[in-house]
Amino acid sequence: MKKTDIGVVGFMYAVCAFFYVYSYQLTAESKKYPMFTIILLFGLTTLYLVQMILAAKKFGVESGVNEVFEGFKPAQFFVSLALTIVYFLMMKYLGFFTATVIFMFASLLYLKVPVLASVISVVSVNLLIYLAFVQFLGVRLPKGLLF
Repeated sequence: MKKTDIGVVGFMYAVCAFFYVYSYQLTAESKKYPMFTIILLFGLTTLYLVQMILAAKKFGVESGVNEVFEGFKPAQFFVSLALTIVYFLMMKYLGFFTATVIFMFASLLYLKVPVLASVISVVSVNLLIYLAFVQFLGVRLPKGLLF
């Protein structure tokens, strides 16, 4: 077990708690899927915690901090952060799908993913989001101020 894994477990429990609190603002019918997802995430996190405890008893605890930042590239991080911020701004004006296509292409090209693989990824992810959220769940995604 690594000490850094404890932070991951704590963060996941915080995410579960955050969404659990906000799910109470939804109607009873709308709550079903988020609650299922929260319970599933909570259960998987708990299983991971149990696995960590068993590994700690068996193999001990090590730091893990050196491995977390091994191979860290500051330029790649800051460009990705800037792209993400621009994505959120674009979403407000261009809408979810247009902004997502631009963001994904820019990110994948910056990370030197081949163009064909980028096109397949962008099309499949956007199609999956459209079918799952818009068609199946009936979620209204941001249309943007320009459209």
